[in-house]
Amino acid sequence: MIGPRAAGEQLAVDCGSGPWVSGAVPVGPGRGGWSRQRELVGGLLRCYPVSFLVLAPYAVFILPMAVLNDNPQTGFIVLLVGLALLGSVSVETMGLFLGRPDPQWRRGMRQATARYPRIYPVARLVTLTGMVTSIIGAHLGRGTIVTQVSGDLSDSPVAMVCALFSGWGTLGFALLVGSHLSGRLSVRRLYCWVAVLVGVEAYVAVLTARSAPLVALVFFVAAAGAVCGVFRLRHLLLWTVVLLLAWPAMFAQRNAIREEQGVVVDTQVTAADRLRLDSQLTAVAAFAVPVEIGQPGVADYFRYGLVPRVLDPDRPALSTGQQINQFLGGGPTSAYTFLLLGNIWFFDGPAGMVAVHAFWAGFVALLLRWRSRPGPARLTLFCLVFSDVLLWSGTYPDCTIGFLQHVVSAAPVFLLLWLTRSAPAGRDDEVTLPVGAVR
Repeated sequence: MIGPRAAGEQLAVDCGSGPWVSGAVPVGPGRGGWSRQRELVGGLLRCYPVSFLVLAPYAVFILPMAVLNDNPQTGFIVLLVGLALLGSVSVETMGLFLGRPDPQWRRGMRQATARYPRIYPVARLVTLTGMVTSIIGAHLGRGTIVTQVSGDLSDSPVAMVCALFSGWGTLGFALLVGSHLSGRLSVRRLYCWVAVLVGVEAYVAVLTARSAPLVALVFFVAAAGAVCGVFRLRHLLLWTVVLLLAWPAMFAQRNAIREEQGVVVDTQVTAADRLRLDSQLTAVAAFAVPVEIGQPGVADYFRYGLVPRVLDPDRPALSTGQQINQFLGGGPTSAYTFLLLGNIWFFDGPAGMVAVHAFWAGFVALLLRWRSRPGPARLTLFCLVFSDVLLWSGTYPDCTIGFLQHVVSAAPVFLLLWLTRSAPAGRDDEVTLPVGAVR
């Protein structure tokens, strides 16, 4: 993004977190305590997934930065987070009266995916396709800093075809998690796949000179993985510290690549300045909201969200960030956002802040609880909501359009899963695990 410048022995049943376990196994006192604690944390995350996604970045990073830097608008940040949580927590709490997520999360997911014996091969195909097309697209100029600055899009037919697979990295991650929860993919191999996904995105970041998509992918994988019970929160906190320590070097490398591509870099903006997300958010406090600056309307949601660009090549590029930058007095070649919460406040006001998060909290609750456990398709949609619509760094309302685009892009994957499903199994049927997929 460019700134606005021109825990005796007992039986413990796996309930959704920790290594894959089939049935009940004896555990010692210490391990049983940890198991109960992880069960509690996992249950809470699946009861309040949207609220967790909203609160986590602010509680861990943005609000502490505001306090440490004595941001005079810290109260405003608390207000925005409070309004978002009012919408999500209220709906997620009401959802608990209609049904709670299965307490035996992994066993439930194993049953929900029993009809999809090919889920792991499909996951491999989708993930590899997403990575390859992402690299090819970047080599052809798609999503680079140069195209962002110029406002032009690559007119290469291959680049347009690559755009059709946009979001397949998220689809692949969702199906890999489903494969792991079904018992068809070991946790070690899952972690290897995640490492490859992140590594490819890091390579694309070098090609495009844009670090925001890499940061977004890392945060999405961490948040969705925590809710699905494949990552531990304390490990995620540790990696957050590691990334913060590595940020100055990443920032310097990004700027060097941009300069090599002929893009002017503001040397007055330091790595520490770019971490002041609290200031970027509170910049919206100066305006009377809601504001109308020609942002996408209902017709644009259908045109950009449901129609692939290959069928509508002449439509202009959509960048609300550039519109905001011009509204702030900058030029059309730079983009600026107030982060997700700030943008929602800017365009829809306080009522919109509550309504948007209430809607998506209800949608996610249906995906996780409607007619018992989520299968591959619903798990994929859940991940798309996390990666596209509710990520703290997303540009609203463009991120909602991106969600629609990725749902359309996922349609062939859903069809392939449906075509490869098997006959219905009994409620207590077990999945036959392949060699190497245990524990």
